[in-house]
Parts: sequence; structure tokens; C-alpha cells
Amino acid sequence: MTSECHRGPDDLILDAARACVLAVGLRRTTLTDVARRAKVSRMTVYRRWPDMGSLIGDLMTREWSTLFRFTVEGTARERLVEGIVHGVGALRSHPVFRRIVELDPEILLPYLVDRRGTSQDRILDRLTAAIREGRSDGSLRTGDPALIARTLLLSAHGFVFSAHTMADDVGVADLDAQLRALLDRYLAP
Repeated sequence: MTSECHRGPDDLILDAARACVLAVGLRRTTLTDVARRAKVSRMTVYRRWPDMGSLIGDLMTREWSTLFRFTVEGTARERLVEGIVHGVGALRSHPVFRRIVELDPEILLPYLVDRRGTSQDRILDRLTAAIREGRSDGSLRTGDPALIARTLLLSAHGFVFSAHTMADDVGVADLDAQLRALLDRYLAP
């Protein structure tokens, strides 16, 4: 979330939307509920977000697009691999994501089969930039950075959305170790 000294009115409303989603889920949250929790008028919310879909889209973008962090230590490949594995784990355990999966999973389906969301675009931009910037150390394979970034994100999707279905005889940490190996080998020159 945004630090207190840089928070604007949108953050107040997004915080209220987050609290509502955590309390009752997406389907049971209305813009009126969000306005009440944010202690603003409904018109204040409606001026910025005409419907719950647009508000929830902005909430997901704010909450999820920064989870993939790339450290400054290690080779470009090590930074990418660790950033993706960290991001997958952070998203998989994120309270808003968990609540949506638990109560309203159909909300996420369009982002997997029909279109990309803003948070996915931001993650792709960060991955593409990290690939371009990291090429100088020789640890990354050649190829179109945008295509490689898309492949990385598609690989990560399965470990975010389906890891729990595969963790019956093995732990999630074991699956994350396999994701790490998969990414490392894919990115190796």
C-alpha cells in the first residue's frame, strides 16, 4: 500500500474497497458500501469509478502489480528468477487474492482466458525492462524480451492459480523450488 504521507483520496477509497472485499467478498460489495466505509459521499466514489468492476480493477492493480520485485543482487537471471518466485508466492498468499479465489473466483477468469489486466501489463513491463537491462551480464538467453516476459508470466500463472491443486503429496515450497529451476533453465543462455 501507499505510504501515509503520499496517500490521496483514491487511496482512501481503495482502502475501503479492500476492507469491504475482505469482509464480504466482491459480489456482496457495492459502491455504496465502499463510500460508507471510506466516509465519503457516493457521488465522490461514482465520479471516479462508475461501477464496481472499474473500482475492483484499480484495487487489483494497486495491490498486485508491485509484488514482483527484482533485487539488485546477483546476476540478471538470478534477480529475475527470485523476483518471479517471490511474486508468485506473494500473490498466492495475498489476502485480497485469497478472498477473491475463495468467494468470487469467476472474477479472475477473464484475466486468464479473455484479456490482460492492467496489473498483468505492469508486470510484463517490469519483466521486459529487467530482461533488457540484465542482458549485459551474459546470464540471460537471447530472444525478444517481450516474448520472454510473456512466457515467464504465463508460467507464473499456473503456480499462482493451481499450486494448491498440486500440493497434496508435495508442499508448495517444493513446487516453488521447481518453479525456480524451470525459470532458471528457461532463462539460461
